[in-house]
Amino acid sequence: MKMIIVSVVLGATVAAAPALAQAPGGSSGQRDQTRAEVQQRADMMFQMLDSNHDGVVTRQEAEQAAAQFAARVGSEGRSGGRMQRLIEQAFGSAQSITRQQFEAQLLARFDAMDLNHDGVVTAAEREQFRAQRSARGAGTESPVSAPVTATPPSPGQ
Repeated sequence: MKMIIVSVVLGATVAAAPALAQAPGGSSGQRDQTRAEVQQRADMMFQMLDSNHDGVVTRQEAEQAAAQFAARVGSEGRSGGRMQRLIEQAFGSAQSITRQQFEAQLLARFDAMDLNHDGVVTAAEREQFRAQRSARGAGTESPVSAPVTATPPSPGQ
């Protein structure tokens, strides 16, 4: 059962990855997203990735979930690359991340793409954001793609 749940969540992650992880590519077929939807999806994804439910997702937990997903749906295509980019962006050099850090990263990406600051990211805003990012230079890391520095959880968490 746990593997099915992880597969479903990772499938949703891969489907949402272009909007959440700012993966390159067209936005056709992507619907408008509200900030509340992104926050809810981030919380759901985190809960599913946190296999031991201790409030912290380790890089190992994320890599295991990605491997399970790849084994289930096949590793060919862009899905595997998107998942790996999401993990790399979320963790950076850290070995673990809290729910608050994970959520803050995804919301920062959303806020950067919400060019008119109305709480909704449209396909047009995604395209405009990608064009602006490309104009800045492909090799330049966007401030919102930098990982949040993970801090160790308090003993009570």
